[in-house]
Amino acid sequence: MTWVEQKTRKKMRKTRILGQGLEVSAIGLGCMGMDHAYGAPADREEMIKLIRHAVTLGCNFFDTAVVYGEANEVLLGKALEIFPRDEVIIATKFGIYGQEIVDGKPQNILNSKPDSIREQLEGSLKRLGVDYIDLYYQHRVDPEVEPEIVASVMKELIAKGKIKHWGLSNAPLDYLKRAHAVCPVTCIENQYSMVFRQPEKEVFKVCEELNVGFVAYSPLGNGFLSGKYTPATKYAEGDFRNNMGRFNPEVMKRNQALLDLVQEIAERKNATSAQIVLAWEINQKDWIVPIPGTTKIHRLEENLGAMEVELTEQEMAAINQALDNLDIDETHF
Repeated sequence: MTWVEQKTRKKMRKTRILGQGLEVSAIGLGCMGMDHAYGAPADREEMIKLIRHAVTLGCNFFDTAVVYGEANEVLLGKALEIFPRDEVIIATKFGIYGQEIVDGKPQNILNSKPDSIREQLEGSLKRLGVDYIDLYYQHRVDPEVEPEIVASVMKELIAKGKIKHWGLSNAPLDYLKRAHAVCPVTCIENQYSMVFRQPEKEVFKVCEELNVGFVAYSPLGNGFLSGKYTPATKYAEGDFRNNMGRFNPEVMKRNQALLDLVQEIAERKNATSAQIVLAWEINQKDWIVPIPGTTKIHRLEENLGAMEVELTEQEMAAINQALDNLDIDETHF
């Protein structure tokens, strides 16, 4: 391999082209956990430092949503305001208008009606302190609004310069195809990791057919794949892992063989388990972008360091064969 080929390959490992030409860092930063689902909100100043440090490390792709708390968008906007606007990619979402308690559990209030989408967008623009959104996802499908209607609004907002691209999160494949026919979808955002490989069955094929990128949330299985948690681990009050099926002691025991496999590979590659998991993910397809979240600087550096871990085609084939041979329990909620 020539020096030029090596340099080009290294750059390709560090950036990705999602659908419609959107170039982002190969690993992004999910900001949800800074305010939502993992206990009390993290310290604002520390999170601003962390987000800015991510940019210096080569990460330019940041994911938020109003349902994570309006403060999450405000935080991200504040952290990124010091950088040239065209050097960072901001993704946020519409469609979940709020939450209500039903039978003691939070339930999303969905609203993707055209006027509501426009209203939600203006709120996000204000909180983020920007005049356009790079990537605007429909967070959840609204069963009362057809995909063609939603896509038409996206087409309108793109034409007005309010958003650059749009995507879908956890949408049925038929919905994706119908929406894409009206206004091309840049990417979808779904769960994907070594402990949840469902997208490999059908979703990836459709992504390739439509030239749609794939953004993976929970790429470390909510931290499970880092190998840093055991069945005896205690989580903070308000941390949803307290009640999450993936962290049920019996499920964790059934998936110990997966952790052992990852640890073995990590030791061989002089990397951490988290880095091997993320490197595997970005090597699965050149249009997959994982967005692990963290509130700790050293974990951020560890996660983004996965872009430097090289896995050959032979190593990837061996890992995937080993994964196929495991009886993985994909329980998550």
